[in-house]
Formats: sequence, structure tokens, C-alpha cells
Amino acid sequence: MSKRILIVGGGTAGWLTAGYLARRLSADLPGGVSIQLVESSEIGILGVGEGTFPTIRQTLATIGVSEVDLIRKCGASFKQGAKFAHWRFTPGTAGPDHYTHPFQIAPSDDGLDLLPYWLLGHGGTANWDEVCSPQKKAADAHRAPKLPSHPDYVAPLNYAFHFDAVALAALLRDKAVEHGVSHLVDRVTEVIIGDDGAIAGVDTEQSGRLTADLYIDCSGFRAELIGKALGIPYRSCRDVLFCDTALALQVPYRSAQEPIVSYTVATAQEAGWMWDIGLDRRRGIGHVFSSAHTDDTRAEELLRAYVGPAGADHDVRKIRFEAGYREINWHKNCVAIGLSSGFFEPLEATGIVFAEVAAGMVANLFPWGGDWETSARQFNANMLRRYDRARDFIKLHYCISERRDSDFWHDNVAAASIPDSLHELLERWRFRPPTEIDIDSNVDIFTEASWQYVLYGMGWKTDLSARAGAYRYATDARRAFAEIDRQAAFAVANLPSNRQLIDYARQRPFGSPGLAA
Repeated sequence: MSKRILIVGGGTAGWLTAGYLARRLSADLPGGVSIQLVESSEIGILGVGEGTFPTIRQTLATIGVSEVDLIRKCGASFKQGAKFAHWRFTPGTAGPDHYTHPFQIAPSDDGLDLLPYWLLGHGGTANWDEVCSPQKKAADAHRAPKLPSHPDYVAPLNYAFHFDAVALAALLRDKAVEHGVSHLVDRVTEVIIGDDGAIAGVDTEQSGRLTADLYIDCSGFRAELIGKALGIPYRSCRDVLFCDTALALQVPYRSAQEPIVSYTVATAQEAGWMWDIGLDRRRGIGHVFSSAHTDDTRAEELLRAYVGPAGADHDVRKIRFEAGYREINWHKNCVAIGLSSGFFEPLEATGIVFAEVAAGMVANLFPWGGDWETSARQFNANMLRRYDRARDFIKLHYCISERRDSDFWHDNVAAASIPDSLHELLERWRFRPPTEIDIDSNVDIFTEASWQYVLYGMGWKTDLSARAGAYRYATDARRAFAEIDRQAAFAVANLPSNRQLIDYARQRPFGSPGLAA
């Protein structure tokens, strides 16, 4: 068979997919796959999702994007996790109310599982996120995850990035074209369906009909191929995840030396939450909320109050979405990737990682011999389970809250809004903490550590009293907790700040000799 892929739609998902497949499927070689991407100049990029997972490092390395290019061209900063404020209690009703979901957990040298010992009080009074890893204290001090001497994408602390999504799409486009992707700027006017129900081609305004063996729909929420043309339904999750609107704006820093926060900061509100992301020269701030529980006017009022005077003269951009996903994402010869496949909300930055996952599976399952149906079945089963599990993880942030200050929070803790699969997990964890037995590494994008951070950050109680006497390594655990605290102090003292490391990267590449912290 001939080997041709047509990607409809650019943006982050389209160009990430194009660049990744070009490298994995050898678009620059005679025996590789021919890849073409068509995008309209009239359709803008939904440049809101500026956060990523640590998986983005391997993805970008595969595409051939260097860290200095990411920083210099995309305003990137280092992200070491997420910080959640006011998710557990109504503001003003309790003391400090925040926890973090860092990207790293530090096991003891002998592999001892420290969580049960923390639950039994051997880790002191600090929260789990602080005692189990040095990353929280390093990120709290605005430290970067690495030294200038570390090579690209290598660091002692696990990390991802914040970046300007529009600039990243442009950088990915340039790399994809460099690796053999054909770029066509044109508007798709019609999708042609053949007698077999598969896509026979797409008609464009200026270039005529484009044909391929595999069509990838990266047309965003419009879902031109998988939704409009093929009629594959979208499964709403609005009964579980209520947020459906975002208001966003960008504000400059007050000074060139203002610290760049090493987290995505998520601050809960009466009917949703705020994101606050620090790039090199600006902050991206947005209010994600449920239109069933508040209105645009009140949402913008809260957003501007959060931003303060710095945002007074800045326009607010509004984005509507519906939490959900398609149960079938590979139908006949069409694959949906990105927003055309599904989207929950910006919480925990699942948007880009799902595009990474899908592109990786297409590369692995590409039907070189023409067996489309086998590849489609495996792809669909895998994506469906990934979406279900990610939905439950995001719902966890809401459903065990102790907030009762609005209908939004009352509705979020209502048993009817919690999927049975999440109820089951919570039942398991009443008498034992989450472990690897609860995670399927083939489909879960969140490890047991992620579930632990949110669960215990929100104050969940796991009762280990019945077997407390069976934990014989309390002395070793206390020694391990002390060592993690020592590592945290070392990281704070020796790592450069987020801003310092970004400034270094503007001078020369990482790993360069003679560039000290």
C-alpha cells in the first residue's frame, strides 16, 4: 500500500502530531510515510492550554526541539507540578488551605514505601507532598529543576514546561516541515465519504481534492472529519465535570525580576477555579467556571479581582467547551487527535498529553500492511480507558472537598455526580492507600503518586489502625524522611531560580561548560 497521512488542522495538536509522526514514521526517507498538513489561515489557535506533563520532554526531544529554542522562541518556563489553593475549605473558615501535586516522589534508598508510615504519624505534622519529596520546597522557593550544566531534558527533579501555545505551534511547524511534512495553507470546504463509509478525500478552496490513506482530524472542537463528516458522537461528561467556560487574559510582570512561579497555580472559586501560569515575560491567568452555577459577568468580576490593577486594561477572551470525549476516536481511516477527540478542562493539563498519547499510538499502530481495523480497535479501547481514568482523577479534586459555600460545591460532592468507578476507588482507599495495584501503566496517565498527592492534599483519611503493628520499619522511615528534608534544603540552596535558569538559557545551550549556577 502507499503510505500517506493527511492531517487536517494545525495548532499545538496538529503540529505536534505532524512533527512526531514525521520522526517516528520517517517522512524524510523514500520508504517512509508521506505526511501533509492542511490548515486554514482564518482559524486561530486555541492558545489557552500552556501547561504540560513531564512526558513532553521526550516528545519534544523526538521531534528535535531543543530546550533553548523552547525558551527563546516560546517564552517557556519550568513547571514542577501544580499548586491547589482553597480546594478543601471555604476561604476564611480554616487555616492554610493549599497542597501541591509535584511531578516527583522520592522513595527511600531501600525502596521502602513511606506513605503508610506518614499516615501513622512517623513523618511529622507536615503534609504528604512536603515530606515525600524535595520538590515542593524547591518549587515553593521558585527554584528551577536543574542546573545550567545539565543537558537538554535532564534534571535531578522531574519537570515539564509552561509556554506560549501559539509560539509553540509555530516552532513545531518549522520542525515538522524540516523533517519532511508538507504544509498547505488552505480551507477545507467538504469531506468526501466513499461507499465503504471511509473518507475518500477532502476538498479545499484553492488546492482541489486532497487524498490520503489515513486522515487525522486535528480541527479542534469543530471536529470536521470525525464529528461532522463521519458522525461519531461526542460523549458529554457534564454530569460529572460541571465547568464549561473559561475567561482568559494575559498580564505582564510588575518588574523584570519578579519571581517566576514553578507551579501552575489553581485557586478554587465559588463556581470553578482560576489558573495562574508564569511564563518568561508574562502571566497567563484564567477563570474556569460552570455556566450552570454562575454567569459571565460574575466570572469576569472575580477574574479581574484576582488579577488586580495589572489586568485593568487587558481584554478578556472567552472560550466555551463541553467536558467529554468520543468513545470511538479511530473510525475507518480517520483518527481524531486533540480537541476533536476530547477535552475535560485545563485542570492538570490533560489536553496536550492526550495529543502526545494519541500520536504515540498512531506511530506504533500505523497499519503498514493495511490492517486498519485491528489498529483501530486497539487504539479505541486504549483511549477510552485513558479518558475514563483521567475523568475520575479530575473529579477527585472536587468530590472530596469540604467546601459547601455554593451550589457548585454542593453539587460536586453529591454522590450522583461521582462515577461508580471513582466510588470504587475511594472505597478501596478507606483502609489502604493507593498503590501500583490500582494503576494500569498501559492506560493511566496519572500514577499512584498523583492520586496520593490529591487524595491526601484534600485531607482524605485512610485508616491503617488495624494493621499499624505490622509496619516494622518506622525507624528506617523516619531516617528516610529526614534525608528527604536534607535533600530539599540542598536543592533550595544550590539550584538557580526559575528566572535565573531561563536567563542562562538565553545566553547559551544547556550543558555548556563554564556556566555556573
